[in-house]
Amino acid sequence: MWRVLLPAVILFVPASLRAAGETADAVRFETHVRPILKAHCWHCHGEGEEIKGALDARLARSLVKGGDSGPAIVAGNHAKSLLLERVSGGEMPPNGKKLTAAEVDTLASWIDQGAKTVREEPASLPPGHVFSEEERAHWSFQPIKRPLVPEVHAREAVRTPIDAFLLAALEAKKLSFGPPADRATLIRRVYFDLTGLPPSPEAVEKFVNNSAPDAYEKIVDELLASPAYGEHWGRHWLDVVGYADSDGYGVDPPRKWAYRYRDYVIRAINSDKPWNDFIIEQLAGDELLTPPYANLTPEQADKLIATGMLRMAPDGTSDSAVDQNLARNEVIANTIKIVSTSLLGLTVGCAQCHDHRYDPISHVDYHAIRAVFEPAYDWQHWRSANERLINLWTEETRKKAAAVEAELKQVGDERNAELDKIVSQVFDRELAKLPPEIQPAARAAHDTAAEKRTAAQNELIKQHPFLNVDRGTVYLYLPDRLTEFNKKWDDRTEATRKKMPADDYVQCLTEVPGQIPPTKLFARGDFKSPRQDVAPAELAILNAGGFKIAAHDPQLPTSGRRLAYARHLTDGKHPLVARVLVNRFWLHHFGRGLVATPGDFGALGQRPSHPELLDWLADDFMAGGWKLKRLQRMIVTSTAYRQSSQHRPELDAVDPENRLLGRMNVRRLEAEMLRDAILATSGKLCGKSFGEPVPITPDDVGQIVVGVDTRDSSGRPTGKVVDIGDEEFRRSIYVQVQRSKPLGMLETFDAPLMAPNCELRAASTNAPQSLLLMNNTFVLQQAEAMARRIEKEVGSDSAAQFKRAWQLVFCHAPTANQARAGVAFLGEQASLIAASPPVAGSGDAKDAKDAKAEPPKPAHMALANLCQALVISNGFLYVE
Repeated sequence: MWRVLLPAVILFVPASLRAAGETADAVRFETHVRPILKAHCWHCHGEGEEIKGALDARLARSLVKGGDSGPAIVAGNHAKSLLLERVSGGEMPPNGKKLTAAEVDTLASWIDQGAKTVREEPASLPPGHVFSEEERAHWSFQPIKRPLVPEVHAREAVRTPIDAFLLAALEAKKLSFGPPADRATLIRRVYFDLTGLPPSPEAVEKFVNNSAPDAYEKIVDELLASPAYGEHWGRHWLDVVGYADSDGYGVDPPRKWAYRYRDYVIRAINSDKPWNDFIIEQLAGDELLTPPYANLTPEQADKLIATGMLRMAPDGTSDSAVDQNLARNEVIANTIKIVSTSLLGLTVGCAQCHDHRYDPISHVDYHAIRAVFEPAYDWQHWRSANERLINLWTEETRKKAAAVEAELKQVGDERNAELDKIVSQVFDRELAKLPPEIQPAARAAHDTAAEKRTAAQNELIKQHPFLNVDRGTVYLYLPDRLTEFNKKWDDRTEATRKKMPADDYVQCLTEVPGQIPPTKLFARGDFKSPRQDVAPAELAILNAGGFKIAAHDPQLPTSGRRLAYARHLTDGKHPLVARVLVNRFWLHHFGRGLVATPGDFGALGQRPSHPELLDWLADDFMAGGWKLKRLQRMIVTSTAYRQSSQHRPELDAVDPENRLLGRMNVRRLEAEMLRDAILATSGKLCGKSFGEPVPITPDDVGQIVVGVDTRDSSGRPTGKVVDIGDEEFRRSIYVQVQRSKPLGMLETFDAPLMAPNCELRAASTNAPQSLLLMNNTFVLQQAEAMARRIEKEVGSDSAAQFKRAWQLVFCHAPTANQARAGVAFLGEQASLIAASPPVAGSGDAKDAKDAKAEPPKPAHMALANLCQALVISNGFLYVE
């Protein structure tokens, strides 16, 4: 790791932090050596309550002075330095990861250069973490300041300030933007980027032939106003917060109401809710309301639903086989990880057991953040998932439900009264069959409570079992009549029950008013080793302004801690939040963030490729009301975004990774985009929005597919198939996300496993992806559906069919050579199929639904083969 990091660290040492006369390549204690010692040594020699061996490795002077074993280093001679001897021999550190060869070389170089420091060190340091000036000077901890938009030579290429910043960096390398993308490529790009769906051939043709100067801007506005926009961009945010419809432990039980949060996110993004409000609602929406959260308006309910973000972490507290105290604390730890990586871009979780090894985040800092959330996640007075549910029924709905309950009771009473008459009739009929002399005794035995019957009465009942006839056994005497009776009353009960308002719960995070537990520092992260109380606070390195979180806001019935923290994060002064957000937005348009590590803006993360642009975007985002659509409109209308993805020798020679963005990056469709695009191309995509997730189930070979799980209680297939209609073809964001059962097609194309969240998706290329596209039932069915669509739209002419297929898949017309080759392919395929015709019933079973159906015609099968070949090609899988 350090072999890669050290050159970057050395490169970016500010001149202001160098000692007088020091060269830029000098090895510095503060920047180069201290991080190594912090990562490997301080947990024993500096940050703990006890300094082992009396050696404090936090100061260079302490290393020279040494401890119980004598001086740790001899300035100017690494060969005589005990520290080098111990670390190079692998003796130190005694446990955990050893130093790399590069790290050992860095220590040796520093010692040989005289073991110098930039500035005079204090005589001693207090216990625990002390920030260095270099840590405080880290780029992402600095206030966001709006830089001036740079002047550039090629002013005609500047459509937005974004272009000016990018072009200035390119011109500094004697480079420029690439040529513009052709209009068909551009419209396909912006459609996928804003909605996750391809444009129709008609939309492409209309745009290509539209010469109006604002034609592209109008397309952008239409897409930003589309419901599909929120579905696509909601998916990006759901990755970051770890959205799932299941708990992630044991049998991975479902979270019935998690989808309410998913729908909230989509609605919020479609409505262009300001992101400062969006964040506050997710972190503390409940504290914007007053308990007990009754008779809420839809807007108020949304504030509760928004806190579902804080309920997304894996949760094993409903699994009795799991250590409950451990599971509860893991929920809190994972929630902190989700919040910190999504909003702060920092790995705060690395300080759970000790001071962060690389970033200035102390063990105390971690617990101060934990204290913000602990009133809602009180691990010693835990509330189960069901206990946390809030019923959104209004008073009017409750009255309606009570009326239905009363009606159900009346129906039940009437049913029992009629049933009692039948029981009485059966008893009288059977009693009449007994000799008259024993009938009185028999009736008495029947009428006597079981626990009060005499031995003689019990004997009589044993001889004549009908004497025990009751509501539960009367069917034995009148089975036909009871069948009719039950049907009549079951139908009436069901009809009445349908009047009951639907359950309406929200999975949210709330606090119990007046219940504020203390937060203890857990030594080494062990809840069995509590130490001192820790107050809620911002990370110390970010708190230059002295922001404080009250232990209890007297103006609120709850602690108010999360609300105070959320408002602090969104007050426009925080150095990280806006930077982290705009970097994520940028990432999804260009394939890589200005900071390539979107979840880590710390020491191990990459520095921004364009720091001034990042700050300008962050400042402009906040100044523009935290509106995402405004920012995206600026991004996608920029010259930089409209570039071709074509490589140029002069650009590749200077910037092979395209960090300067002298061309557009080619990006593969994400897993959900691929499935949705296939459905859109086949004409099967269902436009239904919101609601309960589409179910998933293992198929015959164990692959997870869309469908109702009809396995028996032992997990064995029953052979039953439940038709869910168009639900099967809804957008992927609405498909159930079960942590232990990822949808097969999505998993193959790198859909993330939420453990607990996804900071950055992978984009792999591997053999299983090709095999899936060639053999997967879903792909084959959609290729056939696409063929039927084309036949319906253009008829049987093979040239028209090929052109339509090409336009649907690639969003542009084929060339003459491609068209000739395509028509020839269709003819050859049809001839081959005709020579070896399929057996009856081998067509599309989902539509034929008849084993005796006629097989599809060779021309149709040839067209289906063509459709499949096109959708599994790179031209479909990638966006230029």
